[in-house]
Amino acid sequence: MPDFLLEVGSEEIPARMIAGASKELRERVSVLLKRERLEPAGAVTHVDTPRRLAVLAPGVPAAQPDVTEQVTGPSVQVAYKDGQPTPAAHAFAKKVGVDVGRLEKVSTPKGEYLAATVTRKGRSASEILGETLPKEISSLYWPKNMYWRKRGEVFVRPVRWLVAMLDEQVVPMELFGIAAGKTSRGHRIIGNETVPIPKPSAYVEALRAAKVLGAAEREQVIRKALDAAARTIPGARWREDKPLLATVVNLTEFPSAILGSFDPEFLELPEEVLVTVMRDHQKYFAMEDANGKLLPHFLAVLNTAADSDGLIRHGNERVLRARFNDARFFWQTDQKQTLRDRVELLKHVTFQKDLGSYYDKTIRVQRLASGLCEIVKQGGVAVRPGVVHKAAYLAKTDLTTELVKEFTELQGIVGGLYARVQLLDDDLKPEVQGEIAKAIYDHYKPESMEDEVPRTVEGAVLSIADKADSIAGMFALGLIPSGSKDPFALRRQANGIVKTVAEHKLPFRLSEIMTDARARYEGSEAEKKFSNATYAESIRSFFRERLEFYLKDARKYAYDVVNAVLAADSDDVVDAAARAQAVSQVRGSADFDSISVAFKRTKNILRQAEENKRRIAVQVDAAVLQEESEKELAALLPRAARSVEKLRATRSYQPALLEIAKLRPAADKFFDRVMVMVDDDNLRANRLALLQTLVKEFSTIADFSEIVTEGKESTK
Repeated sequence: MPDFLLEVGSEEIPARMIAGASKELRERVSVLLKRERLEPAGAVTHVDTPRRLAVLAPGVPAAQPDVTEQVTGPSVQVAYKDGQPTPAAHAFAKKVGVDVGRLEKVSTPKGEYLAATVTRKGRSASEILGETLPKEISSLYWPKNMYWRKRGEVFVRPVRWLVAMLDEQVVPMELFGIAAGKTSRGHRIIGNETVPIPKPSAYVEALRAAKVLGAAEREQVIRKALDAAARTIPGARWREDKPLLATVVNLTEFPSAILGSFDPEFLELPEEVLVTVMRDHQKYFAMEDANGKLLPHFLAVLNTAADSDGLIRHGNERVLRARFNDARFFWQTDQKQTLRDRVELLKHVTFQKDLGSYYDKTIRVQRLASGLCEIVKQGGVAVRPGVVHKAAYLAKTDLTTELVKEFTELQGIVGGLYARVQLLDDDLKPEVQGEIAKAIYDHYKPESMEDEVPRTVEGAVLSIADKADSIAGMFALGLIPSGSKDPFALRRQANGIVKTVAEHKLPFRLSEIMTDARARYEGSEAEKKFSNATYAESIRSFFRERLEFYLKDARKYAYDVVNAVLAADSDDVVDAAARAQAVSQVRGSADFDSISVAFKRTKNILRQAEENKRRIAVQVDAAVLQEESEKELAALLPRAARSVEKLRATRSYQPALLEIAKLRPAADKFFDRVMVMVDDDNLRANRLALLQTLVKEFSTIADFSEIVTEGKESTK
């Protein structure tokens, strides 16, 4: 069983695209091998660098196994006439490659048919891979593609070489005019131009000898190099930055690190500005002291062995000095105009062509945030509406500043920094101005599930209002994310709303937020463009997915727990999180598992009754009850329901679930001794009503039928 290697070599792939493409290529190759009955003996692994995507599959069968199967042909009635085979029988025999006299007769639900047992010889792995791989590679998704040969042939960057091997054998295939071979390429500067690959198992070592390391090894090398360089400055350390580390890993093939410095006078600029320039524009790591204070040094990762003469270090320092000078100039220039004076300028900054300017958005967000503040206050959460109102008015003004125009990553942050140092109003107390600055600074947060939410309630309300306005406008225009397409990052913004509401425990229902956000467009010119007639349902479905994502990925609740909780209610984020926590805590207990099984049985019986159009009584009639077990369950339900509702009203979900679990003995006895689907219409309708009451009264916390248990379902 030979090992398989596929390597697609190209010009430098953008760092941000490598991880996704590598994962997709591995998945495509894995699915292909499984589909073609060529499953490898071990896991499919990968090697990624800026110039290549490679997958390795150990122990791939040299050929598909032969398959013996029965092939059905025409009916006997058509295949024979007067006892003699017809042309249809002869044609079928020729098709399957057997003599017509060896055809069999088989019985099927449709009658007797001719059949033949045939053995299909498996094709070679080399033939199958050579035929199918080009299509799989060409189908990789890239945010941006390039044409470099002829129309219709696209890839992220021009493909320069191709390796496809089964042990020492080359897989015969061609991609973008390049024939596969067994020669790779080393590091562009310090490696070999050509790297012969004797066999797939020698691939990694052959690349290492040519100064090309795998991603995991590159990360380890970079970390050690950063540590070593940082130790040359007493008391210093490099600032951990996982996204930046992932980026430089995907920018290098044989990395090293150098230490550089800049003039300490630049430390007078806000740290956020300095770090953004270093991180986002130059891909440098910032350095700090033991207290986390920024130091006038940086670390740069090189895609080469070393910088023995210091020329690279000197060049990086010169570039950084120029960037810092630009930042300082823009900072000083921007102070000549206050944020309050910049509000009018937003009328000339387009938010979205059909949704108006950023000034229009500012007014909508300000009004929406005011409404949200009222809900927050009614829910017993302390909030200062005046802070939110002022912050919403000034939040987008930094879009008109020179610093944000140059460093777009600083949107919001610059506004918060300027709000901190400028006089916003003559009568504002310093602490109030500080809170306004915090809200503006944080209002884009969280930008991912890993990012922190706004620090204050005021910042949280502004963040939610801003994101809700964007989502409402785009959805109303019908610009709804689909598949991998989300050009306006609406999923990310919805994730931010869900996480912010959950972590600040705000008393919002998602549908109320989005209905209010949609209403803020009424009477505007943009409303004439709205075409989405199913706005409410689209929003409901969209946010349910986001809440499900939050509970599963951020809170790490089991999928069946999340499904059970959201089936009951997916509109109240804080409540859903509390219910998920409670269900997680009690699931697995014998009583809870038994109740879950009972709910499954109950819902199955009710579904069958509905499908068969069986009558269900409006309410349970005690006079119709016959069996002791059904009388016992009917007597327990109202008392348990009152107790559960009382606990539910105070969100005491764990005790409420334990109260429901107490129904286990009565429920078990009912299902063991009572036949629900009896012939007597009145008795059946009454028992169905009893089951319907069970489901209705106790599904407000979670749909227990969604919980995966070891119990067996039955319907009787």
